[in-house]
Amino acid sequence: MNDNPSLQSVVATQFEALAELLSSASDATWNTGSLCDGWRVREVVAHMTMPARYSEAHFMEELERYGFDFTRLSNEIASRDAGVRTSQLIEDLHSDELHHWTPPGGSSHDALNHVVIHSLDITVPLGKTRLASDETIRMILDDLTLGGIHRNFGIDIEGRSFEAIDIGWTFSSGQLLRGKAENIALALCGRSVPNGPLEANPLMGTEIDQR
Repeated sequence: MNDNPSLQSVVATQFEALAELLSSASDATWNTGSLCDGWRVREVVAHMTMPARYSEAHFMEELERYGFDFTRLSNEIASRDAGVRTSQLIEDLHSDELHHWTPPGGSSHDALNHVVIHSLDITVPLGKTRLASDETIRMILDDLTLGGIHRNFGIDIEGRSFEAIDIGWTFSSGQLLRGKAENIALALCGRSVPNGPLEANPLMGTEIDQR
């Protein structure tokens, strides 16, 4: 496991913050549509908490059964485990196993990106303040741009620059897109964020190329 203790503690903090947010949530909240197509809040949490319920060996067995199609298996588990009682999902968010988890072959940075982006998938449609601190969301933006993670989502930022107006973060030079840090992060992950999250020079388009 590629585990950075100091960074992994931030991962744990994010899971705990999400658990606190949802600990007294109503059924209506759990059934609210997230920014992940076809997933409600409960499917997103079921997906995020997979490592708390499935050992690596068990997960690999399931992955083999699905022809090593990770997306298909993730959708199946999210759909299936969304039926787990919400108290169990909250307990899973508190899991020490989850707090020390990193993606197979990945790092603590990958784990942090995972929990922060999926938390935004939940908090934005619920109209809640982001759970990540300014320092943490700045780290996510650096990973998505300088780390090139945006390419994993089919996003091309060639010739673009970004300004997060709420945390004083900027990237590159070129056609400028401005907005809140969380909306820039979501756009870089291929999410469609409601209410026109990014502002641009009126002579330029506001779309990020998705290829």
